[in-house]
Amino acid sequence: MAIPTNDHNFYMKKAMHQAEIAFEEGEIPVGAVVVCNGQIIAKAYNQTERLNDITAHAEMLAITSAANYLGGKYLQDCTLYVTLEPCVMCAGALYWSQIGTLVYGASDSKRGFSKISEPLLHPKTKLVSGVLARESELLMKAFFAARRK
Repeated sequence: MAIPTNDHNFYMKKAMHQAEIAFEEGEIPVGAVVVCNGQIIAKAYNQTERLNDITAHAEMLAITSAANYLGGKYLQDCTLYVTLEPCVMCAGALYWSQIGTLVYGASDSKRGFSKISEPLLHPKTKLVSGVLARESELLMKAFFAARRK
């Protein structure tokens, strides 16, 4: 069953579930889903520790999975939902994928792409921020609080 493409909370909750999986596995809790025509075609969470790969961010894994599903590298008709504002590396990958829409939850004041003065997303990419931001922030805070103990 397809869900309306403008139901950002529904899809962000799916991304939050991915972030919770990351949390349980000791990864920084960031989750992502890619939606195309009202269907989730890819989902991922941070796996930098598991894969021993600094590029294994949720967004990067979701982009790769979506491109494989669609059989092409461009994601113009897709929306990426991610629980945390993408970093510069992920924003660059989103640029090259020509993602149609980026929806993120919490802002990242230290490493988020929006802190850079140059626009990093493709000019045609639509941007929505702050969807379930509080929930994402609380999960991140819980993760880092547990690591400090």
